[in-house]
Amino acid sequence: MIRVLLADDQSLVRAGFKALLDAQPDIEVAGEAADGEEALAKVRELRPDVVLMDIRMPALDGLAATRRITEDAELGGVKVVMLTTFELDEYVFEAIRAGASGFLVKDTEPDELLRAVRAVVEGDALLSPGVTRRLIAEFAARSKEPAAEDALGELTEREREVMALVGIGLSNEEIARRLVVSPLTAKTHVSRTMVKLGARDRAQLVVLAYESGLVRPGWLG
Repeated sequence: MIRVLLADDQSLVRAGFKALLDAQPDIEVAGEAADGEEALAKVRELRPDVVLMDIRMPALDGLAATRRITEDAELGGVKVVMLTTFELDEYVFEAIRAGASGFLVKDTEPDELLRAVRAVVEGDALLSPGVTRRLIAEFAARSKEPAAEDALGELTEREREVMALVGIGLSNEEIARRLVVSPLTAKTHVSRTMVKLGARDRAQLVVLAYESGLVRPGWLG
């Protein structure tokens, strides 16, 4: 059973998500929070698998709450998905850097929400390919100077190649076609790369690809 915490200051939004999620045989809403401070307390108390976290909330905003969750080693198994009204909310980029597994717009289709919750539990980033590429383009424009590539020293050449393709927004299926391997092989390479680099999920792998200098702005296509 996937346990979800809903953190949003709008009760109607929480009620809508709760009705949808609780109707699924493999998902349950473990708790709700109306602000970031309450969300943080509930995460520590309930240890949900996934937090659907609104970015803009009173007391403590979703970005600050997300950073506290992802920096707490005891909460390492908790995945945070940011909720936003706008597809390219200015805070989304900082949320990804802070360790969020991705983001959803609040008016997303129900099926997409359900698919996304299940995906992050499996370690995938909750970003559709189109949104991923827009996000990466914006992140690249804002990113700091690349760190030394020595940070990638443990990776094989194939793993570096796969990481670069993740970094430009390709899905496992697209990576498989590009490298002429099976989707399972591509997924295995992605998983091994995340383990070696200590990346929480695919979204963080994108950030590391830019921050290490493995991928640079202008490589989208």
